[in-house]
Amino acid sequence: MLEIFLNYIVMARIVKIDSAFKKRFERQEKKRLINRRDYRLFYLIVCEGEKTEPNYFKSFEKELPVGVIKLEIEGTGRNTSGLVRHAIELNKQSNRKFDRIWAVFDKDSFPAINFNSAIAIADANKINCAWSNEAFELWFLLHFQLVNNAMHRDDYKAYLEREIKRNSDNEHYRYIKNAPDTYEILKEFGNQNLAIRRAKKLKLSHTDQNYSRHNPCTLVYELIEELLNHKYTSK
Repeated sequence: MLEIFLNYIVMARIVKIDSAFKKRFERQEKKRLINRRDYRLFYLIVCEGEKTEPNYFKSFEKELPVGVIKLEIEGTGRNTSGLVRHAIELNKQSNRKFDRIWAVFDKDSFPAINFNSAIAIADANKINCAWSNEAFELWFLLHFQLVNNAMHRDDYKAYLEREIKRNSDNEHYRYIKNAPDTYEILKEFGNQNLAIRRAKKLKLSHTDQNYSRHNPCTLVYELIEELLNHKYTSK
């Protein structure tokens, strides 16, 4: 009797394991089918931040036409030249051919030579840079106002909170750096088209190639415009 009972337990476990394996296999197969979809453009976007930038671009991707552009977004925790080199390696190791590769990083408090070298390395390896000086939050702030004067990255938070409170009538709003809903807030209360125009104006105000001194400035708008316009086609 004991032997029959033990056999029953073993068989139940096998059935449970087989069922779990089947479900996992079905999920993986579904994912493979989605990845085989006939997208026209494949992008690799490698970000310095592990949450802030990836969260933003993942939300932004939902606005893009289905089946046209696929974004592969990596949040690395790396910075400047280390980030760019990582993007180069990811591209080499990938089985997928990416149509466009972008590195998203900030000037922050890193030495000027680190920042400028990262841009030079990227250019030499056909990596596009959506850099910000000083921080990615400058792009957020441009959704509400033109920033003409150099600002320290720590100041963006207060300005963002002020503008979002003013536009949303939410006096309790607090900007949280890694919040997953920042894109939705910018979309509802800010103006992306104005942010692009303001960012272009900032870029035009700097004429030299010492990018570490281009404060305030952000090239995130170039990546946004490219995605919106579907400018590039697969070869």
